[in-house]
Amino acid sequence: MGQNLKMMNLWKEQGFRIAFLALGLLGLTACAISMPSSEQVSRLDTILKRGTLICGVSGEVPGFSFVDPQGKYSGLDVDVCRAIAAALFDNPEAVEYRNLSAKERFTALQTGEIDILSRNTTLTASRDTDTGLEFAPIVFYDGQGIMVKESSNIKSLEDLKNASICIQIGTTHEANLTDQMGKRNIPYKPITFDDINATFNAYQAGRCAAVTADRSALSARRTLLPNSNDHVLLDVVLSKEPLAPAVRDGDAKWSNAVRWIVYSAIAAEELGINSKNITQQSSKNPEINRFLGIPDQAGNSSDLGKNMGLTNDFAARVVKTVGNYGEIYDRNLGAATKLNIDRGLNNLWTKGGLMYAPPFR
Repeated sequence: MGQNLKMMNLWKEQGFRIAFLALGLLGLTACAISMPSSEQVSRLDTILKRGTLICGVSGEVPGFSFVDPQGKYSGLDVDVCRAIAAALFDNPEAVEYRNLSAKERFTALQTGEIDILSRNTTLTASRDTDTGLEFAPIVFYDGQGIMVKESSNIKSLEDLKNASICIQIGTTHEANLTDQMGKRNIPYKPITFDDINATFNAYQAGRCAAVTADRSALSARRTLLPNSNDHVLLDVVLSKEPLAPAVRDGDAKWSNAVRWIVYSAIAAEELGINSKNITQQSSKNPEINRFLGIPDQAGNSSDLGKNMGLTNDFAARVVKTVGNYGEIYDRNLGAATKLNIDRGLNNLWTKGGLMYAPPFR
């Protein structure tokens, strides 16, 4: 009987030890599962270590992203990439560009082939929540339009009844056109293409009576057509198309940096700071000191840049080498360019537009 009692106590002790060990293992597993995402390496750190920014663009849309025969990139979307490189490396040319079609652009970002997508991309609810993307601030407020040959005498959507319309797939334009024509009970024949060049080549060749895209893209592509003045945009806006850069979701450090770099170009214009007068700014203005990362008279800095993994003068780097938003707009889309697109909604909020940067403080 005594022997049996000893054996029972031994089994109990062993059982307690096993249970305790199991609980410990569960605790370690739980800790591993709940490890904060901040332990992961941010894309920002990877880019800084690499020394170049990999930026996905179109390369086919003058004024936004276009590569000339010499291989030089230009456009508003390109200048967004250049501004980010300036903020990171104090060198706006430290960018590697990847030309992407509308169909492949999101996959390139999701798989990490590119660091940022800056490719006249419309911010929508589904893209923001269901594609693994996080959008930066809007850099151009646009709307979908339709272009026709002036000789066609097409003046309105109703004139396109039973007509063929060229559309690039992988864009928001297909669904928008379906919605708008459906609301008006206007039957039409969509002709779809994977590539923007194929879309406009088909239109130019007369395979369709009209072509639809963002109004800015239509204005841009019209400049590449022979006898560009023979083509007109209908006086109609089919949708809202707020265009914004995007990064991969789930990396707050990188997305925060991109967000405030974009805002810095807008804020600079609000503050009246541009590439020509940035070296003449008074150090007595505390708002400008914070924005440019200038220490005050006591040597104290706001550390806005440091808090997001950048240098405190990141905004100054952007303005000095790329310019403020107004300079970027004028250089690529303004009155002195072939596109000559009125700023309209893309003006500062103080001038009747929608461009607005939160406070840098």
